[in-house]
Amino acid sequence: MAKLYTDTDKFGDANASPTVEAFHAAVKDIVRQKLAESGGHWDSFVFDKSYTLITEEDMKGVEKMLLDAGHLFDWSAAISPTERPEAYKPVEGVSDDDMGEFSFEHEDAVTAAAEGGLEQRGQGDNVARYAEDCEGVARYIRSPMQVMKFLEEGVPDNTIAIIDDSGGTLTAPILEQFKGVICAGGTTRSHLGILTREYGVPCVMNAKVSGIKQGDTVRIESTGDPKTAADYQKNVERTVKVWRVAGAS
Repeated sequence: MAKLYTDTDKFGDANASPTVEAFHAAVKDIVRQKLAESGGHWDSFVFDKSYTLITEEDMKGVEKMLLDAGHLFDWSAAISPTERPEAYKPVEGVSDDDMGEFSFEHEDAVTAAAEGGLEQRGQGDNVARYAEDCEGVARYIRSPMQVMKFLEEGVPDNTIAIIDDSGGTLTAPILEQFKGVICAGGTTRSHLGILTREYGVPCVMNAKVSGIKQGDTVRIESTGDPKTAADYQKNVERTVKVWRVAGAS
């Protein structure tokens, strides 16, 4: 059996999820087979023969293996589940029909019982510190149709947008109209984090939240310490709280 450099990678991390491990194993099997077929050494395979020996059909076979096993891919662009519903998880929280009951349910969200009228529903990486915490009305924004509606009708006052687009490409046209942002992806150095900092809009990135519904009154602990680039490099855990204001919704 052909050996790959990754077989003895002393810098490798711990095992990933079973799905990721299955994907990696399938790709490695293809590379082993094609490397053996090439009859050459690693360099000549990587920089020459692999371009023709590893085909699009090979990689489609890996995807088919996962789909046949019942796996559905998470989507980044909302068009993906529309064009390939058989391959992607269904879109939720983008229409008026399901918006009322939708909420992010992140396993890592830290929650706590209400205290002083504030019920912790999660946490996130603070982009910038402000003099006061940011309180407003939670509104999920997850589709171009929602953005178009707000462009035409205006963003409601006191909107704290809950989004999962860390690049800011979806909400950029209306970003400065938000009172605050809770983003379920990225870091404080992501494009969205940079934009909110420039606009002076309180924002938490990489947020893990649970049980926040459309129309809930929420508060971001934007008076907390921002998470820095050094924090990420050194794996320093530095988050601020996201609360639901009890009895205010």
